[in-house]
Amino acid sequence: MNFKKQLKEGVITNNPILVQQLGMCATMAITTSLFNGVGMGLSVLIILTCCNVAVSAVRKFIPDQIRLAIFVVIIAGFVTIVDLLLQAFIPALSESLGVFIPLIVVNCIIIGRAEAFCQKNPVGPSFVDGITQGLGYTVVLIVMCLIREFLGSGRFGGGLIDVTEGFRFTLDGTGSGVQLFDSQYGASILTLPVGGFLTLGFIFAAMQAALKKAARNKAEYGDAEEEEDEDE
Repeated sequence: MNFKKQLKEGVITNNPILVQQLGMCATMAITTSLFNGVGMGLSVLIILTCCNVAVSAVRKFIPDQIRLAIFVVIIAGFVTIVDLLLQAFIPALSESLGVFIPLIVVNCIIIGRAEAFCQKNPVGPSFVDGITQGLGYTVVLIVMCLIREFLGSGRFGGGLIDVTEGFRFTLDGTGSGVQLFDSQYGASILTLPVGGFLTLGFIFAAMQAALKKAARNKAEYGDAEEEEDEDE
């Protein structure tokens, strides 16, 4: 188990959204405030990690013919648990995210990791995979929320940060956020549904350009090192 390698894959080289292109529907829909982004990201991280561990633990006992059905049942169980916990302890987040919490059951990220990784690996690596892939998903959500909030309305931390009576974090979704400039000067289109498409498109393009540049640099340096070894 190589934690550093798995972390790099989850956040950068095999990011579930920017590289695998999974779970993009919810990503574009809920990234209107930092409150939603952090809440959805952590929910997926917890569910993904728990499902990874459960699938890995029972992988040798699941017949291939009903493998996907068992995966869906396991995922649905953990999604229900998280959904009920949110309703009980953070009702504002549950109401804000709405149907997107139950829809985690069919989130391609979770099913994809169960199929591609967990059914082939033991519990330890599967646990780390859940953490790192969930972290990569959460990071993208937070970045999108920050961009859409800041450029769209001049605000930071809507719903999660309250500055009316001093700086504090809140879980009731009523945080005013930090207003950095007047909202009339913001690109309000980014706060609309189409803003999710635009923001994700720009982030996706930047990520792909960075990965291609890194690959070219690696190839060039690799060739140079091989030539040096041959000269020696």
